[in-house]
Amino acid sequence: MNASIPDLPSTMQAAACNAYGSPALINLVQTPLPALPADGILVRNHATCVSSADARIRAARFPRGFGIPGRLAFGLRAPRQPILGSCFSGMVHAIGNSVHDVAIGSRLCGMTGLSLGCHAEYVVVRHGKAYAHVPDVVTHHQAAGILFGGTTALVFLRDVAKLARGERLLVIGASGAIGTAAVQLGRIMGANVTGVTSTLNVNLVRKLGAHHVVDYTAQDVGSLPERYDVVLDTVGNLSIADGRRLLAPGGRLALAVADLAQMLTATLLPKVYSASAAERASDVAELVKHLAEGRLRTVIDAIVPLSSIASAHQRVDSGRKVGNLVVDMA
Repeated sequence: MNASIPDLPSTMQAAACNAYGSPALINLVQTPLPALPADGILVRNHATCVSSADARIRAARFPRGFGIPGRLAFGLRAPRQPILGSCFSGMVHAIGNSVHDVAIGSRLCGMTGLSLGCHAEYVVVRHGKAYAHVPDVVTHHQAAGILFGGTTALVFLRDVAKLARGERLLVIGASGAIGTAAVQLGRIMGANVTGVTSTLNVNLVRKLGAHHVVDYTAQDVGSLPERYDVVLDTVGNLSIADGRRLLAPGGRLALAVADLAQMLTATLLPKVYSASAAERASDVAELVKHLAEGRLRTVIDAIVPLSSIASAHQRVDSGRKVGNLVVDMA
C-alpha cells in the first residue's frame, strides 16, 4: 500500500496548453492527480518556473531544422503533455511502496525532463531521477528557479567545455536563466569571467561576480580583441565563425542553444561543442548545496501565481526576461 499524507485530494489545479500558439491558449483546469507508481514520489508543488523551453514548446517555436522532430517529440498538432514545466520544488505527500529512502513531509526539488507536468499543484517524480532534498535555508522559489538554467550551465561548463581553474570564460547572454548561473558557476570553478549583456543588466552581471562585463549594445561581441579559453553562447546569437575567432589557442566554443545546422557543424569542427544537458540528481544536489552555502544566487525576474502563468509566458516571449520567472504554487 502506498504511504501518503491523510486527506490527499483526488484532483488538482494545473495550467494546460491544449494547442500550439500564444500564451492566451493556456487555461487553468482541474485534473486528476497523476498516478503514483510503485517507484513514484508525489510532491505537493510549491514553486515551478516558466523557462524558454516551456515557451518554445507552447508556441511550437523550435530551433531551425527541428520543426518536424520537435512536433514528433512533443505532439503533432498540440502538446502531447498539455501541462508544461520541467522544474519543481515542494513537499513529499506520498511515496510508492518500493520507495524507502524518501520520507513523507520532506522538502524536494527536481526536474522531470521530457515528461514535463510541473505547472500543476502535484508532480510525480520517479525514484532515483533528477531530484534532491531542499535544506530549510533554501526557499522553494530559489530551488525551482535555479534548476533549468543552473543544470544547463553546469553541464556545459564542467562536462562539455571542461572549464579549468584560471581559464578565461566568456558568457554570451549573461543575464538569462542559463547566463546568470554560468557567470556564478564560472567564478565558483575559479575562472576569470566576462559576461555579455545589455546596458540595463550590466550592474546585475557585475554583482553576480563577472570580472568584466561587455555591453553588446555598445560593442560588437564578434570583434572583441580579447581571446578566451571557453566561450559559452547561452542564447544562440553568436555565429560559429565569430565564436571561433574569440578563442585562444586550445579554446573551446560551447553552444547551449543551437539550430540543426550549427549542431551538425559542431560535429565537424574541433573545439566546437553542442549537446543536450543531461538531468542528474547529483547536479541538482550540487546546485542546491551552492544555494544553501551562499555561493550561488537564484536571479528571479518575477514571481507570479499560477493564475497569471500566461503573463509569465508573455514575458519570456518578449526576450527581456532577466534570470528566471518563478510560479508560486502555494
